[in-house]
Amino acid sequence: MLPNLRGYAVKHGSLAAFSYVALSTIVSLEHEMTSIDDLFVRLKAEGKKAFMPFITAADPNLAFTRKVLRKLNELGCSMAEIGIPYSDPIADGPVIQASYTRALGNKVKLHDIFEQIELERSNLTMPLVSMVSYAIIHRQGPERFVDESTKAGFAGVIVPDLLVEESGSLAKICASKQFNLIQLVTPTTPRERALKIAEQSSGFLYFVSVTGITGERTELPPDLVERVSWLRERTPLPICIGFGISKPEHVKLLAPVSDGLIVGSAIVRLMEQAAVSEETALSAIEVLVTTLLRTANS
Repeated sequence: MLPNLRGYAVKHGSLAAFSYVALSTIVSLEHEMTSIDDLFVRLKAEGKKAFMPFITAADPNLAFTRKVLRKLNELGCSMAEIGIPYSDPIADGPVIQASYTRALGNKVKLHDIFEQIELERSNLTMPLVSMVSYAIIHRQGPERFVDESTKAGFAGVIVPDLLVEESGSLAKICASKQFNLIQLVTPTTPRERALKIAEQSSGFLYFVSVTGITGERTELPPDLVERVSWLRERTPLPICIGFGISKPEHVKLLAPVSDGLIVGSAIVRLMEQAAVSEETALSAIEVLVTTLLRTANS
């Protein structure tokens, strides 16, 4: 999965190219690298942070979902997280819950989402991960879910309602198919449990910035930086922070202690405008993402 090193060195410098090869070798000694592993190795060599927008599939329709993904890819986003609509979301705030309701109102099904993502995948260079309730995975069957996710072009899955004590079976299936299982650590997760979650995760660790549900916030917890720094010293996994990130000030605070940042509600709120004008929604998303991307790597 290494790039053309001559071209990479010209673009990023010979030191970055050397770092990329060295880091890739270390990671590949432990397991076969996935596209997410490869992404974080490359970003680390370049001294950059991952920027990951979250969008809801099929809000307001799957054709617009594909347009948004194309736009995010063009803007240089590292990865995109796609929420699979569910009638009883676990940790989603009112903005994302409303988007799920709109999508489900269109009678969208999981196979519809997989079909459209597969059609769009060849237009994208960034990896894709889904965020999905375990109830959907269970109903589909874990192995079938992973197989169909991979076929559609997803590189991993985030399962917010999967307890670490019950994640072993899915983790084994994912590992056998080079498909990343990304799990969540919250501000109230005991430290010993956080390490156990990290051991069962792959790709990256999703650190929830605040207690409670997703949504835009004016302030983040004062001890967040310390908590992330502690965990970062104890796991080789990249740590990405999500929930409540919507402003350049948030990005500026968290980028130095994280490997990536996830922005959800702020983008999903702008997607609401697509019901009136898709162009207006896409333009607003471009302005926000460009600003946050620039801040993350400034």
